[in-house]
Amino acid sequence: MSNYTTIKLETGSGIATIQLSRPGIHNAFNEVMIAELTDAFREAGKSAEVRVIILKGEGKSFCAGADLNWMRDVSHYSYEQNYAESYRLSECFYAIYSSPKPTIAVVHGAAIGGANGLLAACDIAVCDDTTVFSLSEVKIGIVPACISPYVIKRVGEYGARELMLTGRRINGQEAENYKLVNKSLPADQVESYIDQMVQMLLTSGPAAITHCKNLIDKVVNHIDLNEALTYTAQMIAEIRASEEGQEGMAAFLEKRKPGWVG
Repeated sequence: MSNYTTIKLETGSGIATIQLSRPGIHNAFNEVMIAELTDAFREAGKSAEVRVIILKGEGKSFCAGADLNWMRDVSHYSYEQNYAESYRLSECFYAIYSSPKPTIAVVHGAAIGGANGLLAACDIAVCDDTTVFSLSEVKIGIVPACISPYVIKRVGEYGARELMLTGRRINGQEAENYKLVNKSLPADQVESYIDQMVQMLLTSGPAAITHCKNLIDKVVNHIDLNEALTYTAQMIAEIRASEEGQEGMAAFLEKRKPGWVG
């Protein structure tokens, strides 16, 4: 998939910017956007030219959640159809979460319902102070099921209980307090903060970042501390012996920049 209709994908200088592009309806997502986002994150993750992926929204909002027309259609689906559609949504969040490249969500305006799954699945989420967040699903009699693994990872069980059960609206600073986002800033400071974050990522070893993401996923989600003894020792031994690891350590000892830094 390359000719996107609901998102924009731009690449350059090692950065892939994926922009939700349905500004007339505050970037609400439907089945097309879900498929396009999944494809874009997978493609950017495989690209040797891409080292950082940024997700943002066009217009006044990051994302208003699910498209009302899509929700209307889904409400008439059979269980089997609903399951298939929901599974594709879960695949989208997982494609973001499991990307081998570092991902940054830049959030503004509003992040409602499922939009919180998009930002929570990213490695880093930054917003401006006036952004409005709401896990509003319970207000219409449903639950934030597909986004829950990523939101709960960010805010923890009891923060998730409060936000998901009440559906109440919070601003950027509150979202930072809940750890739903990493940082909330005045709007005029967001761009420079993101630039600094990107530059820090670009000076890190590309392979090391991917290995680090795999390390975190494995330790958090797949193994216990006993298994971690062998896994972590094997990983560092392999990385130290790798071409990038050898270059990085040599550069450090020789007090020079490593080869991946321009």
